Amino acid sequence: MGAAGSKLEKALGDQFPEGERYFGLENFGNTCYCNSVLQALYFCVPFREQLLEYYSSNKNGVDAEDNLLTCLADLFTQISSQKKKTGVIAPKRFVQRLKKQNELFRSYMHQDAHEFLNFLLNELVDILEKEAQAAKNDAETSSPSEKTANGPKNPQANGVKKEPLVTWVHKNFQGILTNETRCLRCETVTARDETFFDLSLDIEQNSSITSCLKNFSSTETLNAEDKFFCDKCCSLQEAQKRMKIKKPPHILVIHLKRFKYIEQLGRYKKLSYRVVFPLELKLSNTVEDADLEYSLFAVVVHVGSGPNHGHYVSLVKSHNHWLFFDDENVEMIDESAVQTFFGSAQEFSSNTDHGYILFYESLGAGNKS
Repeated sequence: MGAAGSKLEKALGDQFPEGERYFGLENFGNTCYCNSVLQALYFCVPFREQLLEYYSSNKNGVDAEDNLLTCLADLFTQISSQKKKTGVIAPKRFVQRLKKQNELFRSYMHQDAHEFLNFLLNELVDILEKEAQAAKNDAETSSPSEKTANGPKNPQANGVKKEPLVTWVHKNFQGILTNETRCLRCETVTARDETFFDLSLDIEQNSSITSCLKNFSSTETLNAEDKFFCDKCCSLQEAQKRMKIKKPPHILVIHLKRFKYIEQLGRYKKLSYRVVFPLELKLSNTVEDADLEYSLFAVVVHVGSGPNHGHYVSLVKSHNHWLFFDDENVEMIDESAVQTFFGSAQEFSSNTDHGYILFYESLGAGNKS
């Protein structure tokens, strides 16, 4: 890797970004699903900065038990504080912790990168919420003046639900979807909100992210067996339903549903469809109908023809350069190479490298990459 590292340094030359580090990650037997996602998260600059900040201000708890958050923070700190600009790091502690924590990732079988990303973000949130609750309880027990003599510690005034904690993970990745259902008899609209860390989109051959997002928010009619119970009419009625983005996230993660269960085959099949993902994305299916601009900064790519085997690599944009991360190897690629990962226009193609998870950063708050 020394040679590959110096090759990358030579390729970037004077343009090597000040203070940036480009390190490959060692593979511990089919851990490419983990490595590819970790690289995408490392180059999600706001997330990285907040994780490093969290770690430096919480390091004093030396005897604190290892968890996925401390292992991830330790790995990112290790990378960012390397003296060399390029090289390879073994994310051993993180992978061991991951396997200890979740039996799903224990085997040497091919794992799903999207499942891993989902598990990791939810796990980080759980850890941060538990820490915040523990700190709150400590504060309450240490200040006797606040003790509630005649009631519970966390009174819920008039049954008002306490606001859920918003962590820095939420601030980066969480968006809100609203599910609107309109009764076709009385025209009453019922809206239900739900939060998301990523959007999973159905895909079609020769389509684009924009068309997949349109389909995601298209109006569906509920009739026959699928009628909707309207509270106002007090009966089952025909209705129209659609999903819209009520609060777009700062980091928009899009998962393309490339693995589809085929009833006749009794198994999953990989869809190699060509789905164009632009470098700049206008998000238009929002409640406000305002076009929001996003910029692509990472792509997790699935390499292989089937769902149960294959490999994962990632493409990352850092300081206006595109880089290709394949476990230990890191190389510079041209921006135009990104389009070779859209997918195949024909069903049987020799190209099996397809964009699977896309990471976009909102341009609203100024893009740092």
